[in-house]
Amino acid sequence: MTDAAPIAGVIGTPIGHSRSPHLHGHWLRKYGISGHYIPLNVSTSDLGEVIGLLPRIGFVGVNVTIPHKERVLDFADMVTDRATLIGAANTLIFRKDGKIHADNTDGYGFVENLRQNAPNWQPKSGPAVVLGAGGAARAVVASLLDVGVPEILITNRTRVRAEKLREDFGTRVMVVDWVKAGNILEDGMTVVNTTSLGMTGKPELRVPLDGLRKEAVVTDLVYSPLRTHLLQVAEEMGCTAVDGLGMLLHQAVPGFERWFGVRPEVDAAAREAALE
Repeated sequence: MTDAAPIAGVIGTPIGHSRSPHLHGHWLRKYGISGHYIPLNVSTSDLGEVIGLLPRIGFVGVNVTIPHKERVLDFADMVTDRATLIGAANTLIFRKDGKIHADNTDGYGFVENLRQNAPNWQPKSGPAVVLGAGGAARAVVASLLDVGVPEILITNRTRVRAEKLREDFGTRVMVVDWVKAGNILEDGMTVVNTTSLGMTGKPELRVPLDGLRKEAVVTDLVYSPLRTHLLQVAEEMGCTAVDGLGMLLHQAVPGFERWFGVRPEVDAAAREAALE
């Protein structure tokens, strides 16, 4: 396979909803790269066998999505510090020496999305409020701490999951009961919804939003719909509102660069391609 076109892809189940093939396909065409990016519906029971097989049939790496982000760490030979801290990987690189390298670029994608679409964002200017305490929240919390947010107020419908984040990430993380979520918005200079609430087909995010500060940067990891209720209200209140699609775009950049040798640009055309 040394002379064959490199193959990458995304593994998960279900996988038909993934925007990644549209995005990576756009970049492959844009940069004239003879390569392929393929969606792979892989069950949990087959995960280890499939990961072991892919490098032998020409794959240079894969993205990993729900529900495999945590379990893929079991099959990696090398795991980055940030993937270890988050407890999940979204990017696997199949090295030429046969080793599997696992990384998590979700936090990178989250921060780069804010930097691109809220250029006046100052993470050190005040506390962040994070709604939710799942896998996505772990990546967001790690990245916010890394860029200097002084304090993170985290709230989740199941408090014990939020407590686990405080335990893992330290004293700059404070836990607040879900019933008080609306009260802490007035403290947030950065407000992030990491839950699936507000997503198409899911219940709405029923948190009182009247406490949002007009100086706040508000972002929702949900990108279907692009303008969630949270973002609509934030815009109406004068906040800087950033949708979640940019995080998907930016988190894809490091993997594409490692697999295909070109660092792709996140621009309007890439955004349009992801929405096809």
